[in-house]
Amino acid sequence: MIKKLPDTLVIISIVLLVFAVLSWIIPAGEFERIEKDGNIKIIQNSFHNVKQVPQGIAELFQAPVKGFAQTALVIAFVFFVGGVFGVVNSTGAIESGLTLVLKQTEKNPKYKRIIIPLLMLFFAITGATFGLSEEVLIFVLITIPLCVSLGYDSIVGVAVPLVGTAIGFGGAITNPFTIGIAQSIADVPLFSGWEYRLFCLIVFSILGIAYLIFYMSKIEKNPLLSPVYEIDKEFRTKMSSGSNLDLENKHEFTLKRKMIVVLFFLTIITLVVGSTTFDWYINEICALFLGLAVTSALVYRIKANDLIASFMVGAKDMLPACLIIAFSKGIIIIATEGKIIDPILFSIANALKDFHPLASVEIMFFVQSLINVIVPSGSGQAALTMPILAPLSDIIGVTRQTAVLVFQMGDGLNNMIIPTSGVTMGTLAIAKIPYQVWVKWILPLMIVLFVSCMLLLIPPALFMYYGPK
Repeated sequence: MIKKLPDTLVIISIVLLVFAVLSWIIPAGEFERIEKDGNIKIIQNSFHNVKQVPQGIAELFQAPVKGFAQTALVIAFVFFVGGVFGVVNSTGAIESGLTLVLKQTEKNPKYKRIIIPLLMLFFAITGATFGLSEEVLIFVLITIPLCVSLGYDSIVGVAVPLVGTAIGFGGAITNPFTIGIAQSIADVPLFSGWEYRLFCLIVFSILGIAYLIFYMSKIEKNPLLSPVYEIDKEFRTKMSSGSNLDLENKHEFTLKRKMIVVLFFLTIITLVVGSTTFDWYINEICALFLGLAVTSALVYRIKANDLIASFMVGAKDMLPACLIIAFSKGIIIIATEGKIIDPILFSIANALKDFHPLASVEIMFFVQSLINVIVPSGSGQAALTMPILAPLSDIIGVTRQTAVLVFQMGDGLNNMIIPTSGVTMGTLAIAKIPYQVWVKWILPLMIVLFVSCMLLLIPPALFMYYGPK
């Protein structure tokens, strides 16, 4: 049994303390910077040492507060989006729409080989567009009994939403919690460069779906080959006794819910158009999502008090992410005020200077993947690493858009295997799948995806990938 790992906030607090200590040890230094095209960029070969500025107890405790203040707009954005999805989820619209699809599959088993991959693609799209993540814990309660009833197992039931959303994060197009935050920190136009990220999403989706279909075909021929065959006996017993999930009665896809699903997809389309065509940023996107919440409430006839309650529940779920953003920014504040970020950049740049930019990008990707193990929060990780990756890309000769792509891939895909991911561990707990069983099953796919990331990073590194302005 795996021991409980420290909370992400605990880990970040330790890192905050470590950086404060480092400010007493690492010789202080700075690069000269210049404003170009509205962005602040490092001037190469301008590093010089400055007076030491060690960070003490007072600075240590002030750092998270300063971090909260400096990321207030981003934190407000996360709170608002979380609240809006709390309202949408309270209507049961998305869940009932998915349930309808699942119910039709039960009636027509010949479609099961088609519908399950399509469901994984659906979850990949949701992860890539609006960052569906924690909701996997809800959807897996539907996908597990469905997949077991179709003759597959709980691994397939978990893989559909969990692997699907992880693929979506790895190939994110407009995910506000990763791409939105990372590009804002890197001073890259919001959601720019989406064309190549869409191509990456397609590649990851094909690989993930192909792996799932291969596994489904194998256990279709011999169910005993499933590593969770004995574990799934409980699910099979419940379904054979008629006590399984009553999809039709509990999740009826009513006209109101259909209208909300349509509103939801119209909102996503509007977000993409507004961000890419009209330079919408956090204020406009928040307003758009608030409009979705209000119109959903009107359609579903949610009372004002219930609307606020649902919004508060959704926003409350975002509190850990918001605290992580603030504390992560606090690390950067300690490092910046202690004058040690530039010396770290200088050291890394010196280590990479003899490498071709392509090799440097691959090393950055590997390091980012390792960082994701200790900081699995996409938004928190963006706040922690992008202030380093963005200027580092200036130094090694690749674009900041490439640095965002490195972050996105390093953050998203291995969330489906690392034990520090609350969503992954919670989903496996619901399915009663031992962690070591899941790792053995998912590892071949992880290796393929990791190699594909390295290959997909070659064109951006070689051809100065900026994305449209």
